[in-house]
Amino acid sequence: MTTPGKPQNLTHLDPEGRARMVDVSAKPDTLRTAVAEGWLECDAGTLAMVVEGRAPKGAVITTAELAGIMASKRTADLIPLCHPLPLAKASVVITPDPDRPGFHIRAETRTTGPTGVEMEALTAASVAALTLYDMLKAADRGMRVTGLRLLEKTGGRSGDWRAEAPE
Repeated sequence: MTTPGKPQNLTHLDPEGRARMVDVSAKPDTLRTAVAEGWLECDAGTLAMVVEGRAPKGAVITTAELAGIMASKRTADLIPLCHPLPLAKASVVITPDPDRPGFHIRAETRTTGPTGVEMEALTAASVAALTLYDMLKAADRGMRVTGLRLLEKTGGRSGDWRAEAPE
């Protein structure tokens, strides 16, 4: 547990406070997975347009899923100090939700290596949401990307972790 106002031991800083990439060379390769989610909230009419196949830019969901997968493979190019990882799996599933209304985005990543894939899953979910936004912005400028979070991770020294269900 962290204490407010007290500096924590941040692994990406050396003892002098300089940024560094964490040395994982002594860590064993283990199977590691991560699942992240996010939402694109939109007007009910925008959601209906996509579900009914009337989006002017075509296959909006398929394009956004592909963009998320591609982004997961480029995470180390986007986020400083992230290790480049050979992903064994990257998937993005976007599901329309008429109750919200909007789109639920779920990303899963997997590797066998010395460090986790949480950032890859979060990057996949966020880029998928941004791609949906880009493809639908002409119809609905009031959309919101919300709820980006890690749902679970497995493997590694810190073990498995799952987010608590939202209230």
